[in-house]
Amino acid sequence: MRIVIALGGNALLRRGEPPTTANQRRNVRIAAGALAPIARRHDLVISHGNGPQVGLLALQGAACKPDETYPLDILDAETEGMIGYLIEQELGNLLPDRRCATLLTQIEVDPKDPAFGHPDKPIGPVYSEIEAQRLAKERGWSMARDGAHFRRVVPSPGPQRIFELSVIELLVSQGVIVICAGGGGIPTVRREDGSLIGIEAVIDKDLASALLARELKADALLLLTDTDAVYQGWGTPGARAIRCITSQALRELDFAPGSMGPKVRAACEFVEQTGGMAGIGQLSDALAILDGKAGTVIARDAV
Repeated sequence: MRIVIALGGNALLRRGEPPTTANQRRNVRIAAGALAPIARRHDLVISHGNGPQVGLLALQGAACKPDETYPLDILDAETEGMIGYLIEQELGNLLPDRRCATLLTQIEVDPKDPAFGHPDKPIGPVYSEIEAQRLAKERGWSMARDGAHFRRVVPSPGPQRIFELSVIELLVSQGVIVICAGGGGIPTVRREDGSLIGIEAVIDKDLASALLARELKADALLLLTDTDAVYQGWGTPGARAIRCITSQALRELDFAPGSMGPKVRAACEFVEQTGGMAGIGQLSDALAILDGKAGTVIARDAV
């Protein structure tokens, strides 16, 4: 089968861990161990989150003068290279007979997407209210309250087109394990003359992965996170894990927009448009989710 797997940020940096190279490499090694059995049996395409890494680069950039900082599209490209390198190396160590390739991936978004008028995706460090006001004035950033602090927020437009799709398809057809669309890909828009340019935005990683899976005509999409399944009534005494469900039934339930919501939407869109299988669960259960023995399995028809 052809499988697209989206690794959540926890695959690279667990909650509360310092963003050191040693921590990230250790976690990537664990992730590679979970993915290797799937790669031995199927064609595999891997995407990943980059929130902690982009936040770290944004923090470093905050020490620069406003006209010296790198824009988000450049930071996305940097993190795609860094994280892809770690995944490619650790997976290659486990599968010396398989070829791996990391591909910087530009994804087109609509410059008229309503998200550009309503930035709501938090990135980078937290600031005091006074610091937030100063940065908003000096750098033109949009700031929003995050608990007792403030964080920079950026637009999160929907992904529309993957420009490197034909290259990804070619590599997969030759048996290459491809690592691409990291962090939702590099957000780009078209100028009036048809040329491309990056734009200050962050594309949702799960929605970009679902688009990738649909365009590649994948048989399955796995969205791996630090939760063992999708839960109905999450955070309440009556919370229960959903093991098997149709996309229609899943859409009728409510999920937090900043966490499980995008994963549910991505899984449902893939299932409904391809008839394939989608699974949501924790990284260590990757193979079991694919076999329908763990996580939450979403199908178009009753399972």
